[in-house]
Amino acid sequence: MDELLQGLRAVGEHTRLRILSLCAHAELTVSDLVEILGQSQPRVSRHLKLLVEAGLLSRHQEGPWAYYRLSERGASGQLGRMIVDLLPPDDPQQSLDLQRLQAVTESWAVRAAAYFRRNAANWERIRALHVDQAKVDAALLSELDREPVETLLDIGTGTGHVLQLARDRVTTAVGIDRSRDMLNVARANIFRAGLRHFQVRQADMQQLPFPEASFDVATLHMVLHYAERPGAAIREIGRVLRPGGRLIIADFAAHDVNALKEEHAHLWLGFSESLLDDWCQAAGLVSESPRHLDGGAITVLLWSARKPANDGFVGGRDHSARLEKSA
Repeated sequence: MDELLQGLRAVGEHTRLRILSLCAHAELTVSDLVEILGQSQPRVSRHLKLLVEAGLLSRHQEGPWAYYRLSERGASGQLGRMIVDLLPPDDPQQSLDLQRLQAVTESWAVRAAAYFRRNAANWERIRALHVDQAKVDAALLSELDREPVETLLDIGTGTGHVLQLARDRVTTAVGIDRSRDMLNVARANIFRAGLRHFQVRQADMQQLPFPEASFDVATLHMVLHYAERPGAAIREIGRVLRPGGRLIIADFAAHDVNALKEEHAHLWLGFSESLLDDWCQAAGLVSESPRHLDGGAITVLLWSARKPANDGFVGGRDHSARLEKSA
């Protein structure tokens, strides 16, 4: 009761109600909110502090920037969602705020377009080396369709491509990436797609900022070849998967296209099946035979591995299944 009363008191002010609504539609910085609300930075910061203390908003830091979004936890998070859903869409102030929010996100898109212009030629050269991206996407979706997925973690999310791809197949999703430029692109894409329950974070795949057993599925979509220590990254992913959860990897099979290392900062020239299997086993994951997506100079592997859900799985091997088969 005290938690709910604190939340009601915090949101019972005009500007804070507007902030709550805006942060339900997109993940925003103080500067974004100052631009939309037309109020001073100290005043906006004070309102944000009260909303965070009441549990209505969550805050996370990326270098010098702090991002705010509607909280998804506890009674206060439920209260915040309920209040936002009750706001009339035709309210003049609400409509004006959302128009200004649209303008702010369009500025994100302008920065994103400039980033893509600088890098588009390199990406096109890499895409020409392997099977069409649409086939990789279709294979990834077929893996996600094997069973219901509540929570998804997309590692090295880049522009948020996998998040958008999985939008109708998962309930909530988090994308992580080390590049702030890429995260700005992903935030703009998520907003335009209306994915209010999806978010992105700046983080390293070898030090994930999540507790154990947080996700049903984790995806590594064409990013493992950038990892300095892929085995350590897979072990860290195993830590945050729930029992029975899955890791899905889409990446290059072992190849000899040295230009990718010399010109595009790839640290690994693809991976052999045995090496990926060893890393999964060391992480306590039970791997399946990968799918081969041939086309071009490089083959793409789609690899799935599962975290044990019972005591029959030991050391990355399904001993219960083997005993049952022999019996």
